Amino acid sequence: MSRDHQSSGYVFPMPGSALVNAWREGYTLAKLKRDVMAGLTIGVVAVPLSMALAIATGVPPQHGLYTAIVAGAVIALTGGSRFNISGPTAAFVVILFPIVANHGLGGLLIATFMAGAILVALGISRLGSLIQYVPYPVILGFTAGIGVVIALLQLPDFLGLSGVELGDSTLKNLMLIGQSLSTLSPAEISVGLITLVTLLIWPRLNTPVPAPLVGLTVGTLAAALLLLGGVEVDTIASRFNWEFQGESGSGIPPFAPSFNAPWHFSGADGTPLEINFALIQDLLGPALAIALLAAIESLLCAVVADGLTRTRHNPNAELVGQGLGNMVVPFFGGITATAALARTATNIKSGAFSPVAAVVHSVVVLLAVVVLAGVLGYVPMAALAALLFIIAWNMSEARHFVHTLKSAPASDVWVLVICFALTVVFDMVIAVAVGIGLAAALFIRRMAQLTHTQRLASPDSGEHFPPEVALYKISGPLFFGAAEKAIATLRVIDHSVRVVVLDMRDVPSLDTTAMVALDTLRHELREQDVGLMFVGLPPRMALKIKRAGIQRVAGKLAVVSNLAHAERMARRWLS
Repeated sequence: MSRDHQSSGYVFPMPGSALVNAWREGYTLAKLKRDVMAGLTIGVVAVPLSMALAIATGVPPQHGLYTAIVAGAVIALTGGSRFNISGPTAAFVVILFPIVANHGLGGLLIATFMAGAILVALGISRLGSLIQYVPYPVILGFTAGIGVVIALLQLPDFLGLSGVELGDSTLKNLMLIGQSLSTLSPAEISVGLITLVTLLIWPRLNTPVPAPLVGLTVGTLAAALLLLGGVEVDTIASRFNWEFQGESGSGIPPFAPSFNAPWHFSGADGTPLEINFALIQDLLGPALAIALLAAIESLLCAVVADGLTRTRHNPNAELVGQGLGNMVVPFFGGITATAALARTATNIKSGAFSPVAAVVHSVVVLLAVVVLAGVLGYVPMAALAALLFIIAWNMSEARHFVHTLKSAPASDVWVLVICFALTVVFDMVIAVAVGIGLAAALFIRRMAQLTHTQRLASPDSGEHFPPEVALYKISGPLFFGAAEKAIATLRVIDHSVRVVVLDMRDVPSLDTTAMVALDTLRHELREQDVGLMFVGLPPRMALKIKRAGIQRVAGKLAVVSNLAHAERMARRWLS
């Protein structure tokens, strides 16, 4: 960990801790070469992925490239993970696509800035460890759902359908696709299938050349052969146009990303946005969703990277870095960014040592934009759709999904299925909120089942209580989900009982609900002229009930450390 500022126990998540840690380990020329080679490899992979994911989001492809260039470098230099490669990712498609549909590119860039500010606040608040509280069925459910939605959004381009304007409703999109099936293009399908087969076969050859690069190249060549035969297919150049400082063209502009305020970009109606309270209010929910998903994605990616490299990341510094990257990138035309697991794993396998590899990756993407923009314009839309099919399949984790359905407890299966269905039918925000709520409710139920109260005939330690004393043992945490059930047992006592002894040595915690229940029990027993004794409470819990007003009363209420002491005191009370 870097030398974070520390005051009164607070540790400030210093930006750039990953870079500092790598430097302290000793950064040599050999390690620089490793970073450069890894960066070159990841840069080649990132170019087609960035274009495809931008198009899937509903924006021109150059905005995905700008994201990899600017956010990739900023996050690497300011984050807390040495190996994370950040840029546009498939997970965001289901969140960003509706934002673009409702607020345009400008709205998306403003929402990205807001999400970045939220991420910085989360990091400064040291909430990086909260990722461990998101249950696995919830994560698996919404990632599988995202994979299905991404694949669905690519069907029009893969099939060559015409006149399909997809929106933010999955069911409506399905209807639109179904109604347009009569317009499918055999040429587009052929290019898509050739690309898809190449993407599936190439990784099995174990060559160092990335499959996305080969797949899109083969798809582009197939489109060129069709063009020689007089058949045209939709390409980046035929789909997108650009204007910049008086110049215009088709495809991708051959310029480096330049500074431009997010609100100068167009809204859904094609005119520049006007910043007002209503717009900020509309974008606040999507911004929170972006921040939540970015935090989950980046921290999960960092955990996986730690497992592959036996290193440790700084989660709070990583959140700050992710936030800074998403606050800066909208001013250069880039969309939302977070760590990408596939690119990070490839970075590690390529021998990366430090965040310098991510910076090199950004430089490679920049060179591709400036030098190869014209060539990239020939990439067919069907080929990009095939690439996104592969991304969607990998993201869905179908094997883990099926295995969890077969092996997990029924409650976890329900959480998984509900999260998956809500993500597909509605959106990820609802899915995660409902999923975490269900998981929390099930956890509370399980914990409540662990708490129980039983009356003991005699304690194991050998003490012998008089018959007028009722000894109860409470086991498990006393909290709002279990307190009332545990205390209710104590209300049914014999009329001959004059003292109730509660053995609470196996109670690890109690909350306010439990203290209120104990206080109510105390009053009920006092009205029946029955004494109450707590045994084995740790000092912190004894202090808790004292502060709640449950204090010692001679002959009526006491807190003692062990059963032997309780027996002697009970006999004194009875006498």
